[in-house]
Amino acid sequence: MQSQITRSASRRALVAGSVGNFIEWYEFGVYGFLATVIAANFFRLEGESEITSLILTYAAFALAFFCRPLGAILFGRIGDRIGRKPTLIAVLIMMTLATAAIGLMPTYATLGVAAPLLLTLLRMLQGLFAGGEFGGAVALMTEFAPRGKRGSYGAWQSFTVALGLLAGAGVVALLGMLLTSEQLHSWGWRVPFLLALPMGLVALWLRLQLDETPSFKQTQQHRQPAPLSGVVKAIALGIGRMMGWSAAGYTFLVVMPSWLQTALHASFQQALVATVLGNIGFALTILPAGRLSDRYGRRRIMLLAIGAVIIFTFPLLAILQQPEASLWWKAAAVMLAGAVVGLLAGPGPAMLAEMFPTRVRYTGLGLAYSLSNAVFSGCAGLIITALIKQTGNINIPAWYVVIISLISLLAILTLRPDDHLRDLES
Repeated sequence: MQSQITRSASRRALVAGSVGNFIEWYEFGVYGFLATVIAANFFRLEGESEITSLILTYAAFALAFFCRPLGAILFGRIGDRIGRKPTLIAVLIMMTLATAAIGLMPTYATLGVAAPLLLTLLRMLQGLFAGGEFGGAVALMTEFAPRGKRGSYGAWQSFTVALGLLAGAGVVALLGMLLTSEQLHSWGWRVPFLLALPMGLVALWLRLQLDETPSFKQTQQHRQPAPLSGVVKAIALGIGRMMGWSAAGYTFLVVMPSWLQTALHASFQQALVATVLGNIGFALTILPAGRLSDRYGRRRIMLLAIGAVIIFTFPLLAILQQPEASLWWKAAAVMLAGAVVGLLAGPGPAMLAEMFPTRVRYTGLGLAYSLSNAVFSGCAGLIITALIKQTGNINIPAWYVVIISLISLLAILTLRPDDHLRDLES
């Protein structure tokens, strides 16, 4: 199959597949980084505390993630039937419009209780459309990948997640420096969401240049139904292999800013700097981890990564909690936290793609990814913030990550050492 794929077609697929993920995670990062501002504008109900409004903000965040599996099923089935290209174009357009609409939303002070309800609805629509993005993008990249480079190509999906989160943090940090707190709360928070429009236009142009994958074309000529029991089993196993990545990734890279502000009383700017450093560490290890998984296997690299998450989580958070620890130590801790997540995120997309045949790959890997993220990423902020409020224990983020990662370790152990050497199943 690889002999039918030209280098230019592979590169177009890599860029066009990555750009949608960049926009998706830019927006989700912006929402996480602006959680305290959004809470004040939409969820600050009369008589309720600041942490309660933050919990409501994360509840809307979680609902968006729980719409992702629906999007994965809906758009995954379309993508497996009519093709990756038209489905990814449709998903991109709808995702961009929903994001821009958030930037135009009236706040609680204007609409009252209708404002948080409408914002939550838009978040749910975003989740629905984003649910159709990952499966199609990873299917596209890995099906176009040259022989022996699925890990490297799939890693670009995760790398553009890091770039999207960094871009979101950078835009929010820039606004924090240029605007007063009053300006940021009154109108400045809208700017990052409205920027999705020009980004979406660029991504749309890139996706219009795409070809359909040779794997999909071949499958269309010889369509055979995939056994349902096998697909369900693969999805469940994929969730198990993903859950440590999901929990650690969102805890360290998105939830951390609000946790630093509410639990450790850091300033908004300090929390954003920590997030930027974490995402830099994340970005630095993704592509090397993907390449190493092509050489040494997904199993070996992902076991190393999940072991690092389990071993280092408590020490890293302990450093952040110590007032006497130097800024250099805290910066190194945050970057290392991101780096160990990157070791999981590098081989992760290719690992999922290799679990499903072409005829159900869009649906299967998208559903495994979205269900794992719905439960273990989307709920991370809600669970951690609520448990800290109830118990007063600021070590809750570490317990959350380690317990879930221990379970994920068992699922990763079931990977075959030679999965990276096999051709994708048709």
